Amino acid sequence: MSGLLRTRLLRLLGLGSLASASLFAPASGQAAVVVGPGGGTPGTSLNFSLIGHNPLFGRGMNAALANFDHFLYIGNRTDASNSCGDLNGTGPVAPVLTPTNPDGTCTHVHPGILIVDIADPAAPTVVGEIPASVAVPNAAGEPVGVTSRELRVWPEKKLLIELSFRCSRTIHACPRGNDITFPFDYKFFDLSDPVHPQLIKRHVTKSAAGLAIKPHEFFLWLDPNNRDRALLFESTPSLSVDPARPNLVIEDISAVPTGGDVQLVAQGNWNQLFPGSADPANYGFDLDLHSMTPTVDGKTTYLAYLRGGMLVLNTSDVANNTSPGTVISLNDKLLTPIANRPTWGAGNQCAGGTSAGCSESHSAVPVPGRSFEVNIDEVYGKFTDPSFGWPWGWMRIIDVHDPSHPQIVGEFKILQNTDAFMSQADPATQNFTSYSTHNPTVLPQLVFDSWHSGGLQAIDIADPVRPHQIGFVSPTPLASVALEDPALGRGPNKVVIWSFPIIRNGLIYVVDIRNGLFIFRYGGPHHGVVDHIKFLEGNSNRGDATRLAAADDME
Repeated sequence: MSGLLRTRLLRLLGLGSLASASLFAPASGQAAVVVGPGGGTPGTSLNFSLIGHNPLFGRGMNAALANFDHFLYIGNRTDASNSCGDLNGTGPVAPVLTPTNPDGTCTHVHPGILIVDIADPAAPTVVGEIPASVAVPNAAGEPVGVTSRELRVWPEKKLLIELSFRCSRTIHACPRGNDITFPFDYKFFDLSDPVHPQLIKRHVTKSAAGLAIKPHEFFLWLDPNNRDRALLFESTPSLSVDPARPNLVIEDISAVPTGGDVQLVAQGNWNQLFPGSADPANYGFDLDLHSMTPTVDGKTTYLAYLRGGMLVLNTSDVANNTSPGTVISLNDKLLTPIANRPTWGAGNQCAGGTSAGCSESHSAVPVPGRSFEVNIDEVYGKFTDPSFGWPWGWMRIIDVHDPSHPQIVGEFKILQNTDAFMSQADPATQNFTSYSTHNPTVLPQLVFDSWHSGGLQAIDIADPVRPHQIGFVSPTPLASVALEDPALGRGPNKVVIWSFPIIRNGLIYVVDIRNGLFIFRYGGPHHGVVDHIKFLEGNSNRGDATRLAAADDME
């Protein structure tokens, strides 16, 4: 972004006084911190054009999306009840009331997995739904208390993969319950008829000891050397320091399309290696694995370890299938010694309300073809935790050419993550809004990141020391929705861009929790690379991932 354009943009947003050199200059003696001013104001954009939109019945609470052929499958962040949530853990229900639902009537509209035809990107159309079932526990959809949060597709096998688990009574407007009353599992669907998916089987993830363990996020890895082999890398968050209770499991789903079983391949836990981890309070009760991203070849995996920071793991034995039929222990496979891990923010604790912010590592994504990693902190508002709120979370670029000593080399924030915004962060914003990074799809020189109420961000990482904003879009929100997100949608900013952006045939598909499906075209620097992408997403190695990882220069 040129200095003139930056100044004009700041003035347009009423921030002209911030166009000083200090806002965009690197901090002396440490990683450069670069600030992009745009994205936090609904109805504004730079270098993005809107191609298509579908409000998804104005249901609110939309979740992940997955693509097969010319269809999208979009999950639901809440459930099949009409609950308003619950502020009490025990005793009488205290509903989480919102301006949209002041009387405690919270209708959950179309709570299933919506099927959207995108053959014409300018007119995406809902053509079906995998319904949520209130009364039938073994139905294809989700019953009360369960969310269809995560979806992926193995296109060659016409397989839709759904991860479902108990949703929260406080942040997802679900009924009070536990993992027994509202159980977790994977569901696998046959997409031979894409508009009418057929349930093939269900699967509960278990450790090598036979303990049922709940995944939170997963990465679909397709073996580049064997088109019939697919693995799920799954975070199974736990505060346990027992090495046998995994924080990460890897399962083989290769046999599922033909009716076979899921096989456990590997597992690992590294909590016990952190100093003082036997007492979870030393890490704010948040020392566990949130998500992970393997490289395209599967030999190295980057771990986003919440208060533990970022770690690099050797998974070459898994990729090479060195021990078929056995469960590989990854406990001794860290490439990053705990003492050498990069740390940031206030360290083990969260310091929302101060410039240091929180260390809450949410995503760790390698830059294709380069020795860098994009690390994302996700921080909600104070409604979820009094130590959260401003300055929320932002992006860091980490040099991983030596995985035993990763180094933070650059940081990117938006205006709302800076001291300049603190005086504007009214109580509703502090409590019920998140101007935080969330899910990035990473190209060699460019990151598209869903920045919650900061909109969709385009960040140039060609120079990893100075990642900078080269585009943003914050759509005009719907006037109202059936169900506001209790934690993210009750503030004054009604934009909540959430999903991993999918790039398909040069267009960018992204889900806003509140406002539905958006399809954009990006027209800023490096757009030629984007224009030629057939398929890319941040939570699998499908499509162009292999080509991008092998390329040294995409310009």
